[in-house]
Amino acid sequence: MKAIDFFCGGGGMTCGLRQAGINVVAGVDFDPDAKATYEYNNQGSVFVRADINTLERDYFEKNLNVQPNDDELILVGCSPCQYYSIIRSSKEKSKASKDLLLQFQEFIEYYNPGYVLVENVPGIITNKDTILPQFLKFLEDHGYGAPNSRTCKYAVINMKNYGIPQSRRRFSLIATRLDREVHLPEHVANEKTVRQAIGDRRIYRRIEAGHRDDNLVRCHSAIQMSAINLERIQHTSHDGGCRLEWKDDLRLQLNCYKGKDKSFCDVYGRVAWDKPSPTITTKFLSYSNGRFGHPEDDRGLSVREGATLQSFPWEYEFKTNRLEVAAKLIGNAVPPEYARRLGQVILGVNNA
Repeated sequence: MKAIDFFCGGGGMTCGLRQAGINVVAGVDFDPDAKATYEYNNQGSVFVRADINTLERDYFEKNLNVQPNDDELILVGCSPCQYYSIIRSSKEKSKASKDLLLQFQEFIEYYNPGYVLVENVPGIITNKDTILPQFLKFLEDHGYGAPNSRTCKYAVINMKNYGIPQSRRRFSLIATRLDREVHLPEHVANEKTVRQAIGDRRIYRRIEAGHRDDNLVRCHSAIQMSAINLERIQHTSHDGGCRLEWKDDLRLQLNCYKGKDKSFCDVYGRVAWDKPSPTITTKFLSYSNGRFGHPEDDRGLSVREGATLQSFPWEYEFKTNRLEVAAKLIGNAVPPEYARRLGQVILGVNNA
């Protein structure tokens, strides 16, 4: 089996498919920050820095000997999803990403692969402007089956059900034009917790906010905190505490949250040890951008802790000196463990 990973970012999907035993021929992304990390960790998989809107459809045929109508070819499309996200963001700014799935569709039409994989935010189903119905109709018209038929399955899934120590709801689709039944990966019996993932203090040792790890592989580095945010986290109880604990302290309380005790309660909160973590976003280094405070230390999560909660292997190295860039590559990634399980489904291997 071979795959092309569109919108590959730093390589989460590529990593997992390779772990399953699938040859990822290439990853495609327009982000220059992704190239070094992708290539270093996925040697043998070519990084193609390109805008999918202008990339020639026959590029992979001409340059990488990828042939159309190959039953063993998988095309993967995990397009940027800001437009459909429930996270507050400028829809005007993210509008360019709205129709990327339709650009990916053109490569499906040209190569007619045996399999198609898509991962996105749940909002791609519910958003009133979604192009998902158009994409599903395309798949049906091109022999991949009607939605949720024997050969085309999709659902909104939660990564915590697949051995990943994180609550992360995503849209996931697998389709084939071959005469076989496909399905999404099977659930695991028990959820993996934050403690199981990053609780070993011999590895994820105590550090302070602003600590920079000189070991680039380990990258147990945390960003600096302002003096007032340091006070806030010091007044937030260990193991899952939240900002409501200091809401009546006029000095610590933020004006924007006054009278909003039932809204945005995860912001300025600590992660709980014995649950899966909240969704690891591109802002997970920042205590003020979600429930990203460490369960015990007075700091936000480190780069390596976020990567581990996303199920990246320990040896996966983020080739940048900027912590915010590493966080972007981690937060935008498909968790490799889920990708591995998708690969096993295609290969007909029981999930482990």
